[in-house]
Amino acid sequence: MGVQVPPFAPTFLSTLTQHPTQYPEKTKSMSQPTSDQPEFKLTKAENYRDTYANSVQVRLSVWDFHLIFGTVEQSSPTEVQVLNSQGVYLSPQQAKALWNVLGQNLAQYEQTFGKLALEPVPPAASRPVN
Repeated sequence: MGVQVPPFAPTFLSTLTQHPTQYPEKTKSMSQPTSDQPEFKLTKAENYRDTYANSVQVRLSVWDFHLIFGTVEQSSPTEVQVLNSQGVYLSPQQAKALWNVLGQNLAQYEQTFGKLALEPVPPAASRPVN
C-alpha cells in the first residue's frame, strides 16, 4: 500500500479516502501541522501502482498481518481461480488502524448508498497461521 496508516491519525486518512480525486500525484501537504501532529507529505514511489482486487486473503502471525490481494475468476461451473497480485504486510497496530478507518468509511458509505449485503459464505476450513 502506498500510504502508511499512522496509528494516531485515522481521521486524516478517513478524510483522504472521502476525496480520492484529490490524492496527490507528487508530494503535497495534506494537513496543517499542529503542535501535537506533524505535517504529512504523501508521495507515490516509482513502483507505485493501482490494482483492482475482488479477493483479499488475510494471514496472520504473532508479528504481523499479511493481506494478499487478487482477482477471482470462475472459468467453469466447477472451478474458481484466484490470481493473487499483491501481498502487503502490516503490523498489528497498523492493521487495527486500517480496521478503524475502513469501519468509519464503510459506515459513511452505507449511510449514503444503503446497507451492503454480503453473500453467504460457506464455513471456513482451518486457516494457515504463519
